Order: sequence, then C-alpha cells, then structure tokens
Amino acid sequence: MEESVTKEFKQFAMVTDYSDHHYSTRSISSTGNNRSFTSTNSIACKKIMQERSILENNLPETISVRGYEGRIDLLRAVIVGANGTPYHDNIVFFDIAFPIDYPNQPLVVYYHSGGLRLKPNLYQNGYVCLSLLNTWGGSGNERWVPSHSSILQALVSLQGLVLNEKPYYNEPGTKPSDDCKDCNNGVFILSCKTMLFSFQNPPKNFEGFVSLFFRERATTILKACNGYMNGEASLSYNSTTASTNSKFKKDLNTIYKKLEEAFTKNGMSQPKESDVVKEDEVVELKSAKIKRKRKTLKNEIEHDHFTRSKASKVTTA
Repeated sequence: MEESVTKEFKQFAMVTDYSDHHYSTRSISSTGNNRSFTSTNSIACKKIMQERSILENNLPETISVRGYEGRIDLLRAVIVGANGTPYHDNIVFFDIAFPIDYPNQPLVVYYHSGGLRLKPNLYQNGYVCLSLLNTWGGSGNERWVPSHSSILQALVSLQGLVLNEKPYYNEPGTKPSDDCKDCNNGVFILSCKTMLFSFQNPPKNFEGFVSLFFRERATTILKACNGYMNGEASLSYNSTTASTNSKFKKDLNTIYKKLEEAFTKNGMSQPKESDVVKEDEVVELKSAKIKRKRKTLKNEIEHDHFTRSKASKVTTA
C-alpha cells in the first residue's frame, strides 16, 4: 500500500465499534458452549489471541485487519486486488467470525458484495466459496486442518486463490477458451462497480482508509479504464489483444463516468482531457501506433504500481 496510507492506517489494530459487522448479533453469552469466547482459558480464546499476535506482525502489505475489543470472535479484513488481475487497484472487504469450537472448525467469512457476484467464488449474498473454509471441494491440506490452518492462511488464500488473474477457471468444469478474456472484462466491470460501492459505503473503522486509498489510486484506475476502452491495453492474462466487445466498452464508459465523479469529489486531480474517452467516440489507430500506445500505457501503469510498492512500508500496530 502507499506509504501515506500505511502511515495513517495501521495494518492491524483493535477497535471498539462492531455494530455494522455482519455477525455482530451472534450471541457470545457466558453460558453453554459460547463460554469459549468469554473464558480466557478456553482453547478457542487462546488460539485466537495467538493468531491475533501473528496477524499484528506478519500481514502482507496488501491486507489490513481490525479486531474488536469487546468481541474476540470477530474480525474485519480488507484485501487489495493484485496487479495483473481484473481486481487491480480495488479493495474487497470481508467480515470474519470464529466458530465456538475454533480451531476444530474453520472460520465463517462474509463478503461485502454490494449485491454483486464479483466472481464464481464471491456471491451477491456474501457467501464465499473456498476449500480452506470447507465451503468448496478439496482434499488434504486444501481443506481446513485444525492443527495448522489459520486466519492468516485464509486471508492469503482469499487474495491468491479467489482474487486471481484467471477467474474464468474458478467456474466448475471450465476448459481453456477464448471466453476467458470476456470473463476478465466482465469481472473488471464488476470490480469497478464494487469500487464505487465501497467508496460510497465504507465499513466502520475503514472510512479514512477507503477515502485515502482511492484518492491516491484514482488517476491510475481511470488511466487503466481508458486504456481498456481505447484498445491500448488488455485484461486478458494470456494475450495482448485488446477487447473489441462494444458492450464491454459501453459498460466500462458508464462506470468510468461515475468513478470519475466520485474520485473528483474526493480530491483527485482531474485527468488530462486527452486521456478521457468521450461517449460514442470511435478511436481509429493504425496497428503500429496501437502497439506503441499499449506498451506506453502498460509501462505507465506498472511504473505507478512500482512507485507505490517501492515507497510502501509494512506498518504494525
């Protein structure tokens, strides 16, 4: 993450307000089985405290977590989409609850969807499909193993296995196909829509993070959108051929305008007029010129990401 983000927002911290957490109404009374969360000597509490300490010192720089002082059984995490995926420069929020017999059973995870099914594993109702959570098929260490599976492993898996560069292949039974490019295009549209949702509806304790994150990445996001619309860049992981899908360009232009308006109100500097794609504008470029522009745009976007990566520092609470 950008240095200014990490300076102002610790990667792991404890907060008090959990009122908007998806699992906030779950009872943790001191009677019955739920005593696991009220007795500091319980196996669940000891394990959770141990894992909190691990998170405090070992989170990847693209993941941040908040724990709750009054609810040891709850966490909230935000994960930054990796470069080279259709989720790049986006943030995805997850609400996490520990089961009463943790670690014998895996975590329960809810995805902040905004009503959008971002990809095969992330449903519009917040359901998350992941083998490690025992919500999808798998065998051996792909599934939750009480003796060594952990919250950190789950978070890294969400980023690397769910928010990956090939969402097309997360659909059961899919085979190599040209459809993968169109799938990435569609996922990027949904990713942009979730950007707008997260920006307009930041979860509690992450309001400042969301505002600053998008203020600093706005220009890169809009530049990438323009490149995809202009045909100067491609979302396909195995091809440099840009999309010729008119619906994709139209849909992207629609969400682009909404993002630009939101980012501008948030303090983003205006993009250059020459960078903006007008609606219904037809871009006619010769093949050699397109290739040069693609290479230039790719270098610019990669330079933006490299500059942030070089300047970033992992901050702990």
